[in-house]
Amino acid sequence: MTQTPKQLGYHFPAEFEKHDSTWLSWPHKEASWPGKIESIYPAYSFFVKMLAQSEKVNINVADEGMKAKVLEHLTKANVNLSQVQLHPNPTNDAWCRDHGPAFLVNRKEKKKAIIDWGYNAWGGKYPPFDLDDVVPTRIGKDLGLHVFNPGIVMEGGSVEFNGAGTLMTTTACLLNKNRNPHLNQKQIEEYLVSFYGVEQVLWIGDGIVGDDTDGHIDDITRFTNEDTVVTVIEEDKSDENYRPLQENLKELKKLRLPNGKSLNIIELPMPSKVLYEDQRLPASYANFYICNKFVIVPTFQCKNDPKALQILHTAFPKHEVVGIDSVDIIWGLGSFHCLSQQEPMI
Repeated sequence: MTQTPKQLGYHFPAEFEKHDSTWLSWPHKEASWPGKIESIYPAYSFFVKMLAQSEKVNINVADEGMKAKVLEHLTKANVNLSQVQLHPNPTNDAWCRDHGPAFLVNRKEKKKAIIDWGYNAWGGKYPPFDLDDVVPTRIGKDLGLHVFNPGIVMEGGSVEFNGAGTLMTTTACLLNKNRNPHLNQKQIEEYLVSFYGVEQVLWIGDGIVGDDTDGHIDDITRFTNEDTVVTVIEEDKSDENYRPLQENLKELKKLRLPNGKSLNIIELPMPSKVLYEDQRLPASYANFYICNKFVIVPTFQCKNDPKALQILHTAFPKHEVVGIDSVDIIWGLGSFHCLSQQEPMI
């Protein structure tokens, strides 16, 4: 029988651990930002600029035409191009957190590997997704890394790690019948433990309103260190996010780490409601991305922006917290964490 990554000594590190690089897939699907895609490039390019000050940036592009456009945008934003590498990996969309390579490390043997989970665009919502589905294997081949294929659907935005044996996820997403209807909760846990190399899986409930992923955890609750999470709270009791986020908070207070310790919980406000053509968008300060030097946070031109940045500054004392306007980007129904995937240092 083939050995699992965990049996071979691999695990998925926490995002706050050191990176070799960040992986992105250049946004090009106009249907994700109908009538608006050109407006996202200044903020997206600034995101790349900040990443390039911190670590290498690898960007998946479709062809030479797209490569030329990417270089034009990045040059205009004064990005340090010596830190950027463009890879000929065509994609259907930009959400590299979900379709990109999940990098594992075996620190004892100083090796990396990749997991290529199945990808079905959040339950088949946005076909086609055939190009996205094979991105991890293409990258593994290019990098000469072993690629594990669990054979089930899983998205990077649905799982959160503390780097010390704990994975957190939501029942709303991973138990949704549009992902792996043949598996029950216990069976899904077995895959998570075996392939991500963790000791335990902690579950909370529902995601935020407007999240088309069926409740990804990266819009709600994130680890800042091995035993601390930030979790978003809606302060307005009349808001439809109030109750589910209170339920998640209640669950978080009950959870225990393998050593029996409870979580340190830092409450993070939600931004004001962000609408586009009467559609509520999944705006959340929890969709930040941690790179080596910065915590890059989506902001939404609202009164809670400074408060959220200050809370995250306190939560990440070794990082500089940088807010980047995400009002246009969020029209694509995701922000900086959804757009990125870290490659850890061994």
